[in-house]
Amino acid sequence: MPTKLELRIVHVSGQDESYKGSELNRHSPLTKGWQAGRYCLYPQDLVFQMPQRSRLKKIQILSHQYLIATKIEFFIGDVPEDMAPVAENAKYQRLGYVSLSDNEKTGYKARELKSVHVDAIGIFLKLLIHKNHINKYNTYNQVGIIAVNAIGDPVLRPTDYSDLDDNRLTAQNSGIADPFNKPDYISPLDDLAFDMYQDPEIAGIIRKLEKKKQEAVLQERFDYAKRLKQAVTDLQKVGEKLGKLDVEKRQSIENEDYDKAKLKKIQMDEYRLQVYKELNLNDLLELSRPSHYQHIDLEPLRQPTPPRLTEIKTPPGTPPKTPYDERPIPALRNKDPAKLDSPRTVRTPYDERPLPVNRPSAVPEEDENQPLPADQTGGITEGPEPMTEKDLREASSAIDVFGEPLVSKAYSKTWSYREDALLAVYKEMQDLQPATKDEAKTMLRAAVFLIKKAIDDKVYAVFKAGLHLLKMALTEYIPKHKIPRGDTSYAVERTLVNLLHKTGDTAARNRDDAKKYIVEEAQFPEVKPTNIVPHECVKPLKQNLAPRLAQSRAELVEMLYKELGINNNSGLTTDNMMVFCVSALGHNASEVRNISERIIKSLYKEVGSQVKDYLPPDDDKTRKITLYRQLFEFFDKVDGKPSKSDIKRQKNEQEAKKQAEIDALQKQLQTLKDITGGAGGAGKADEPKKKETQKKHDLKKPKTKPTKADEGDDASMYNMDNICIFCGERNESFTEEGLDLHYWKNCPMLKRCTNCKQVVEIASYTDHLLSECEAKANYAKCPRCSEAIHKSEYDQHVAEKTCNPSKAGTNHCPLCHQNIDSGEEGWKKHLMGKDGCKQNPRRLLALNKPAGSKGVKGTTGAKKK
Repeated sequence: MPTKLELRIVHVSGQDESYKGSELNRHSPLTKGWQAGRYCLYPQDLVFQMPQRSRLKKIQILSHQYLIATKIEFFIGDVPEDMAPVAENAKYQRLGYVSLSDNEKTGYKARELKSVHVDAIGIFLKLLIHKNHINKYNTYNQVGIIAVNAIGDPVLRPTDYSDLDDNRLTAQNSGIADPFNKPDYISPLDDLAFDMYQDPEIAGIIRKLEKKKQEAVLQERFDYAKRLKQAVTDLQKVGEKLGKLDVEKRQSIENEDYDKAKLKKIQMDEYRLQVYKELNLNDLLELSRPSHYQHIDLEPLRQPTPPRLTEIKTPPGTPPKTPYDERPIPALRNKDPAKLDSPRTVRTPYDERPLPVNRPSAVPEEDENQPLPADQTGGITEGPEPMTEKDLREASSAIDVFGEPLVSKAYSKTWSYREDALLAVYKEMQDLQPATKDEAKTMLRAAVFLIKKAIDDKVYAVFKAGLHLLKMALTEYIPKHKIPRGDTSYAVERTLVNLLHKTGDTAARNRDDAKKYIVEEAQFPEVKPTNIVPHECVKPLKQNLAPRLAQSRAELVEMLYKELGINNNSGLTTDNMMVFCVSALGHNASEVRNISERIIKSLYKEVGSQVKDYLPPDDDKTRKITLYRQLFEFFDKVDGKPSKSDIKRQKNEQEAKKQAEIDALQKQLQTLKDITGGAGGAGKADEPKKKETQKKHDLKKPKTKPTKADEGDDASMYNMDNICIFCGERNESFTEEGLDLHYWKNCPMLKRCTNCKQVVEIASYTDHLLSECEAKANYAKCPRCSEAIHKSEYDQHVAEKTCNPSKAGTNHCPLCHQNIDSGEEGWKKHLMGKDGCKQNPRRLLALNKPAGSKGVKGTTGAKKK
């Protein structure tokens, strides 16, 4: 089986004085590695010597984070048996090369580990290192290698095969298969990553324990092997923490922060001592027992989940077993810091709370070959810490049922004790023989108290144990003892609030497990009739609810809806579902709104238009909001109706088609006019020109025609360009510019809008304010007088009812608010007559003008003729 080969550097072509090649002889978190000299010539070469001739199986290179070579070539070197094994006598054979990444994507912070599988025999390993990748951090064009690792098998002479391990030969002779005798198996402990991130002392202990484990498996001591496996797993985490602390200590030393370096050293020593005591290394390594000792008295298998507790029948009177073989190292972290000076108390790990400035007195050195004192053997033997008076008062009901020793475990700062307490409660409730209902109810309420505490626990194992216990209580314990529905409701209500809060946990598996259990609990035979779960879940969301918790609530409602549906027995109705969804639509988190939208769409497919009763009215104002527009368009699609966007699109298409037809007809008409030509055509062509001239005026065109001349006059004798088409006044000064001035200042039929300053007819002034003016949004039509009233005065105007009501068949003047005769003549008489509108200032100007400028019969017309 390939193992790690101890490489020793024997030649370097160049090196930085602070990062010599000898750094590559050892692997640890503090290894600085080798760096080439500044502005060196490439390629650079490194030569390593192996302890003896070996068959090389794997080579590993850990590159520097920014001093990175573009390419590294590998050579294997060997010497004849009659020559000294020195690098100068070796003949090298090229094995190949690897290319290294420029590391730009990682920001030059990550180290690249390259592993190369080979099959070559030799004594020397040569690396040929080519030029560097260029980056802003590599100022001097150097290359660097942090560590080199080689894995292979020594090449044995025929006489060496007699030196194989006696245990291995014994196992083979006895017919026992050796699970570790695999030709190509490489242990993870030989990997370069293991040594580079592990404390060297811990790494050595792990290798010893791994060897012990292999021997225990060959001897079929499986309980002992299991303890060793757990210890190796725990020590790997410990080694990484100590390695990190060691690096921090070295950085503090380089920064000359010696107080911090001293604190790191104290933390390392305290943590290392604590771990050794907790794991009881003397016992694990069997340093205090004879090597032929075979029996290891361990506790029975400790079940990871409560349902398997039914398979374990503990005889009465059995003393409690020591749980050290399953306790992971983090279980030791919550010891009372006030008791650090006690020789029997384990000290607090470095990563939980800072150590006191005055370091506790050192523990006397002990001979590793001597057994530990009785209070230090067997791992954790002190038991849970005593409960405080507050905890005793709080848990008095549970203590009355389960006893203080068990409840004290549930309150322990060590999570494994808390888990043990729940497992013990699980077993005690399962083993309870049919008793009176009062006894069963009392035990259920005490268990619910502990379950609530477990649901809020931050440790996943404790939380899961609490869920298993609650499920057993609701599905097995309650039916077995025929507990009334009121107590079932109590158990569900008291724990559901905590479960809903757990759905907002930062850990994804806690959230998922809580939601999955709630949906499952809602369908339990004893819980479903109460409808407590769906009723609690569909309570309206508060707008300030945390996004993660709100999203989980919405997902939970969606899951319940899919599982239970809407009916009288499910607890979910259109009313409570829509109230929840509407509240979720107003939440700030988009994920919550999206889930609510999905639920509403599903509900609409099932119940139809009832859903719309809980949403805003379907109008243009509501549809301006994207969320509601999408919902209403979906409803229209489900109902088979075209959406408003489709209707608008069809309307635009129809208008475009109609406009195209009008344009085509106009072209045909123009063609006919061009064909007609001549004198008669010329006379008729004057009318479009007049219309074009009138369109140039920026004013509202009236629906009335200009006033006709008397029957006795010849209309052709007047020049129609000099007549106002509104009031009928004729004047030689009414050229195009003169008419504009007349419209702007004098025409009694017109007025300027107070908002947009446009000149409009007084007859259509109300319509202008309501539909054409720039300020039309500020006006509303009075239903009584039909005038345009400013919105700031509208409510008061309508409430007072003092306005003059408009009458059918009459005109209503917007200036004096009076009803006048109908038709165009009615407007002219009111706005221009002697007894007309008193609120029209232009009326008096028109009445006071000379006679020659009034009407179409004046002398001006005669002169024009």
